[in-house]
Amino acid sequence: MYVVVMGCGRVGASLAGALERIGHEVAIIDRDEAAFLRLDPDFGGHRVVGMGFDRDVLVSAGIEKAEAFAAVSSGDNSNIISARVARETFGVDKVVARIYDAKRAAVYERLGIPTVATVPWATDRFLHNLLRDDPTTKWRDPSGSVAVVLLDFNDAWIGKKLSVLEESTRSRAAFVIRFGVGLLPDKRTVIQAGDEVYVAAVSGTVAEAIALAGNPPPSDD
Repeated sequence: MYVVVMGCGRVGASLAGALERIGHEVAIIDRDEAAFLRLDPDFGGHRVVGMGFDRDVLVSAGIEKAEAFAAVSSGDNSNIISARVARETFGVDKVVARIYDAKRAAVYERLGIPTVATVPWATDRFLHNLLRDDPTTKWRDPSGSVAVVLLDFNDAWIGKKLSVLEESTRSRAAFVIRFGVGLLPDKRTVIQAGDEVYVAAVSGTVAEAIALAGNPPPSDD
């Protein structure tokens, strides 16, 4: 796959290097030529100096043959403009933009451009490390806004309604594996021993949901 990466900061350089290592052809764009020093010395991809939303610069980077485009500079506006140009002008199928403002990310998602909202993901990672949780994320939407995780719940939840667990953890039960069979829970579903409970949670609250599920349920008093 031919991939164009816009922005050669730490994320862009890391992404470009990783893509090349797994066999993809990569071009990377940055307005500052010195930024390319962040790339691995053996990086063999195409380096292009210029603004990532400039059409001529994108053409120089091979956007016309690109199958994917990632906008990961430090500027929300530059990222979303370049992502829209890649999608709407050059017809690139796979386009992702890094967005710091989670509220704006939601708007661009509705325009059909997957975004990575940096702050929610960072919040989750800090909480995971501080609380020493290492949950296995089974799925995350393209924007990074919602994740599906397997909850390791406290045994005291057994016999309680799943809806109470949802309310306590500020999550939404996605499905339950019971005796090896998947089921879609409803408001009457009661947690049983051996249940594998998968919940969807908004980024920034995932680690909190996991920690709360590990505690006993709140008192009925």
